[in-house]
Amino acid sequence: MENQAVLGTEHSATVLYLAFELSRKNWKLGFSDGRMPQVRQVTVGAGDLKRCQEEIEKAKQRFGLKGEVAVRSCYEAGREGFWLHRALTEMGIENQVVDAASIEVNRRQRRAKTDRMDVQKLVRQLIRYWRGEQEVWRVARVPSAEDEARRQLHRELETLKEEKKQHQVRIHSLLFTQGIDVKVRRHFLKKLEGLRMWNGQPIAADLGRRIQNEWDRLQLVEAQIREIQKQQSEQVRTADKQTVVEKVRKLQQLRGIGMGSSWVFVMELFGWRKFQNRRELAAAIGLTPTPYNSGDSVREQGISRAGNRRVREQAIELAWSWLRFQPNSELSHWYNTRFGGGGARMRRIGIVAMARRLMIDLWRYVEFEAVPKGAQLRKTATVANA
Repeated sequence: MENQAVLGTEHSATVLYLAFELSRKNWKLGFSDGRMPQVRQVTVGAGDLKRCQEEIEKAKQRFGLKGEVAVRSCYEAGREGFWLHRALTEMGIENQVVDAASIEVNRRQRRAKTDRMDVQKLVRQLIRYWRGEQEVWRVARVPSAEDEARRQLHRELETLKEEKKQHQVRIHSLLFTQGIDVKVRRHFLKKLEGLRMWNGQPIAADLGRRIQNEWDRLQLVEAQIREIQKQQSEQVRTADKQTVVEKVRKLQQLRGIGMGSSWVFVMELFGWRKFQNRRELAAAIGLTPTPYNSGDSVREQGISRAGNRRVREQAIELAWSWLRFQPNSELSHWYNTRFGGGGARMRRIGIVAMARRLMIDLWRYVEFEAVPKGAQLRKTATVANA
């Protein structure tokens, strides 16, 4: 609606459209005034904002744009993140960060693809977008610099937990090659010297050193995990009620919700995104259905998965926990009535539907103080590390 309000004055105003095709070494810029069919293209060094500003001024002269000129730009979301968006915004440019997967493509098996063709297409679609074709692509929501920084703690924790698994599996695999099958647990190092290979001989010195080094790296990762979990607990315990962390504390008041899920839900979603309705929320998570109904072919293709992966995974995992810790809630009764008597496949399908409903209930609880029906609150405020 906001864009449509701008469109009424766009034909009388002067607009320069700019698309970026980004790469590691060079950026290709495409310019158009929305009237001439030709797209002006130039190449600049990656990250050279001063040169970009110079090319914008040259493009204005090339297209004969005088007076106050509005510049509207776009680029595909990728490894550059949002720093370019913030830089363009500071330059007075109205930028759109586009979901690359939503851009229309030719469906032929073999299609030509070059940076030159891509930037031309982006410019033309940018013009269509600002002329009212809102469905031409999907625009990514850009968090503030502060909101983006808050994501780092739990994302680092996610990475460290993956590294912990890798170290454990590597140690186990090294021992398994010598006929030793042992769990890599807390007191593993004490058992290492007493382990014997398939022929009853002690572990070779070189292999032992490698296992020892791997164990040392595992200990470092575990120490970093404990430090991050400590930071999260400290923030929840000491945060002011007006901060985003208060929402984490609020979610933990519900039984069955611990630090891991509540932190991810708030920092990735509830802490900075505003939703108008439940459909917007489900779409942001990727839990919307994708029906296929064409002619005589009618089938359901499953959920879209075109949303925040971390929140979606946590939501499905939390749905299983909700059945255990909130068995008397209305949502648990709904699941058990509809899917509880089915087979394993039916229950897996049902848990995804339950996860969608659960996230809607949590959103209403965080934003509007609406406790999920039948859900139990913790009697005392505690910080859970689950």
